[in-house]
Amino acid sequence: MSYNLLFQKIQKWFIRQSLEHAKRTIFISISLTLLVGYGMRFLIIDDDLMKMLPKNLDSRKSWESIQQEFGSTESIYIAFGNKSKSVFNKKDLETSWDLVKKLRKLKSVDNIINLSTITRIDNVDGFLEIKQLQGEAVLNKNQIESIQDYLNKNLKTKKQLVSRNESFLLTIVNPNTLSGLNYFRDDVVGVCSEVLVDYEIHYSGTAYITGSIPQLIRKDVKFLIQIGLVIMISILLINLRNIAAVLMILMVIIFSLTFMIGSMGWLFRFTGSDKFLFALLNTSMPIILLTIANSDGVHVITKYFKEIRFLKEPKKALVKTMETLHLPIFLTSITTIGAFSTMAFSPLEPLVGYGICISLGIVWAWVLSSVTLPALIILQKWDVESKGLRTVSLFEVLIDRLSNTVLKYPKNMLISGLFIIFISFVGVWSLKVDVNLSSFFKPGSEIRESMDFMDQEMTGTMDLRIRLEADMKDPSILKKVDTLQQFIEKNELITVTNSISDAVKQMHRIVMDDSLVYETIPNEKEKINNLFSMYSLSSTIENFSTLVNEEYSSGLITSFSQVMSTNQVFSFIEKISFYISSKFDNNISIDITGMIVVIRDMVILIIKSSIMSILLSLLFVILVASLFFKRFIWGLLAVLPLSGAVILNFGLMGHFGITLNHITAILSSIIIGVGIDFAIHFIAQYRMFQKNNVKKNLTRKTFKETGYPILLDAASNMGFGALLFSSFIPVQFIGGLMVFAMISTSFGTLIILASLMQIIKKYILTN
Repeated sequence: MSYNLLFQKIQKWFIRQSLEHAKRTIFISISLTLLVGYGMRFLIIDDDLMKMLPKNLDSRKSWESIQQEFGSTESIYIAFGNKSKSVFNKKDLETSWDLVKKLRKLKSVDNIINLSTITRIDNVDGFLEIKQLQGEAVLNKNQIESIQDYLNKNLKTKKQLVSRNESFLLTIVNPNTLSGLNYFRDDVVGVCSEVLVDYEIHYSGTAYITGSIPQLIRKDVKFLIQIGLVIMISILLINLRNIAAVLMILMVIIFSLTFMIGSMGWLFRFTGSDKFLFALLNTSMPIILLTIANSDGVHVITKYFKEIRFLKEPKKALVKTMETLHLPIFLTSITTIGAFSTMAFSPLEPLVGYGICISLGIVWAWVLSSVTLPALIILQKWDVESKGLRTVSLFEVLIDRLSNTVLKYPKNMLISGLFIIFISFVGVWSLKVDVNLSSFFKPGSEIRESMDFMDQEMTGTMDLRIRLEADMKDPSILKKVDTLQQFIEKNELITVTNSISDAVKQMHRIVMDDSLVYETIPNEKEKINNLFSMYSLSSTIENFSTLVNEEYSSGLITSFSQVMSTNQVFSFIEKISFYISSKFDNNISIDITGMIVVIRDMVILIIKSSIMSILLSLLFVILVASLFFKRFIWGLLAVLPLSGAVILNFGLMGHFGITLNHITAILSSIIIGVGIDFAIHFIAQYRMFQKNNVKKNLTRKTFKETGYPILLDAASNMGFGALLFSSFIPVQFIGGLMVFAMISTSFGTLIILASLMQIIKKYILTN
């Protein structure tokens, strides 16, 4: 059996279910939607950047290894103080003590670093004395001065915990492994809000950002769906002028959204995979499916209105509508699924889940548009003489005028369209790839201001972690570690580095009468062993667990920096890698990770993912269109408006300095997935007329038949504009660019594709 015969059988079955079993069809649709939608209760919102990387990637494996060996690196940074006032006073230090005391009561907290938890090392009769830097809550003037003097002698410690102008104190809080970062974040912020009422507070760190995003996403998605629906419903009401028709389209949209989000929850429930976590990049999913589901509904309703206007009989009009539209709706659905399914090959974990789940939503939107929507239509009593059914809309008038212009001057219209694409193509070369977390948030927002503050006044928000597997008591190794730190600190954006070498140098200096001349690493291993022995004998306080493991067989270098651009990140890591390869023996195992490396790897994966998505999507569309329309030329024609739209959008990004990141990387799939509808409907109608031996004014008739639903579809898809109201800047960019993409793909179809088909009509009709 050929696929055409199979499709015809499916088409007849769909029509029969809609006409003869309308109520049953609607009941089954509602039941299945609710069943799958129940999966929403299992949906987990998480935006941990590290979880986006493939599990076999070196930087992720190194990060996980460091977490297990040296404790969590996902921290919340709390800076509190008052501008233009020194923190070295009784009240501020007492508050710092109280903050730690209350934070320690939280089950979600593992360890805390601030002035009241760190140790100081002093020389007492030639031996090391280790005690807390701030040993009690209430301090006198001499004790405060002693703390200040100690920090001035140990500048690395001061840089980490005191702001540059000494007006803010920093507290670093790490979570235990059992707590989710959103709960951890809420716990910490709750305590800070209680204790730090008299202070200016700034939060940062990966744990804070990751823990804050789920709440922002929930708020964002709810608000964006509402805005998108308002925009879409308004445009539909103005043009269709029929409330019942708009409500039917709305039902298809809401059921599709419920099915998609529910399926994501079920998939996470059964797999536990990070692929099916709802991350920041998933914020655009509901709006995208909303527009896709809307497209199918718009084509069905507008075609039905046109047929009933002439036939006057609802049943005949519906049969004619579905016989005409079943194939193009199926093809647009399958090509859209193909475009989004290419995400399954993406190296970025959430993009895989994005592609799978939105594809499931599209499948359900197709089923609803092909069976459930016709069932709703047949049950509705339509007033054939109503204004919405009887008269043409403004868009129909506009389409008629546009068709006259395009078909009168096809060559001029084609050249003009290609020229615009060429101008945009120039902008592609200016397109930059960047993953700067601070730029994801609006200027003036609490997170953005706090991140900027940490960059300007504290140690910064980006980190680099280097793990070395070697004897960390060996003087030669410690000296190499020290020189590596010095090399890293030559970068002006690096604020501070620390390792076990710093601790050894500090202890050696203090033992040698606290003279800076001796802030060096001893040449003899025996002396280093003695220093560690003196430390352990003098202290019951936590040892160097964040710097070395218990066997001193591996150590960790941690560097903090201000925000780096993508170019700076790549250059920095390249220099470090070259330095390590030239200065360290091959038998020493060294792993590099941290936020700086994650950003580098994200950029590489984003570029790979974008190129792969574009190529696979276009190839799939060409293949499917060529197969169903039985000629390769139709496949090429189908991707013509899409290719132009992709170039226009990426060119626009380049011209206006909009960066490509893991959020905006999905643009190509969205453009192809959503924009393919227009070209497929146009070609399908053209082929149908051709099959029925309509030769005179073929392009004009196709234009008249499909132009109105295409234009209405594009206009109602201005629901993408809802994304402009997002809390996240990359999502706003997606919204603006997709509004532009709707214009470019619809007019690309109606102008470039139509004019080209008019120019080469002799070829496509005779061959």
